[in-house]
Amino acid sequence: MTTVIRGQGTSEEVRQKLADEGKPVLLAFSCGKDSIATWLALEDAGVAVVPCYMYCVPGLKFVENDLAYFEDQFGQKIHRYPHPSLYRWINNAVYQPPERVQVIEAARMPDPTYAQLWDLIREDLGLPKEIWCADGVRAADSIQRRGAFVRYGYWRKNKKKVSPIGDWLKGETLDRIKEAGIDLPIDYKWFGRSFDGIDKRFTEVIKREAPEDYEQIISWFPLAEGDLVR
Repeated sequence: MTTVIRGQGTSEEVRQKLADEGKPVLLAFSCGKDSIATWLALEDAGVAVVPCYMYCVPGLKFVENDLAYFEDQFGQKIHRYPHPSLYRWINNAVYQPPERVQVIEAARMPDPTYAQLWDLIREDLGLPKEIWCADGVRAADSIQRRGAFVRYGYWRKNKKKVSPIGDWLKGETLDRIKEAGIDLPIDYKWFGRSFDGIDKRFTEVIKREAPEDYEQIISWFPLAEGDLVR
């Protein structure tokens, strides 16, 4: 049973409209339950999905294992790109020692917004600029998200973003994943959610469960180790 978003119709109508357009849809794929269910729901509606994963830290083995599993389950490649947060953390010297700051400032790396990065992804993949980007945002996640759906609906036309399962409840989301015979990634066992940060919530577990990946994180953000001892 789905939730009701006042004045906005249903996500089934959204998915049908996307199918009627007959164009592929980009998917912001995080390996989380909502993005998995969104992929399944779009495929159910006959929509061609182009999944893209944005990594916070390059080269983490457990992340690559996650992605390889989902590529096998869905039978297609998941494109990898740097997350906007990676640029932001580096540019703001997050967890960086003093000797790196001068190099970071001299590099003057870009600081792209999500919208800018998705436009670059469209260009890199040879997709038209008008192609929609789907996310797994659901109104039932929080009062704030429900309010946003009531106000703006499923479509954010100025950002070319769409939420194809916006009215699904958590149970409906998990049921569709179970029905497909797909397992949630190791992230849920380790963190209770998908991996998306470099603070203690994540690094404490990664240091214990995947020490090589922890060392990779520390090579990029050396002072993150201090988060574990303070």
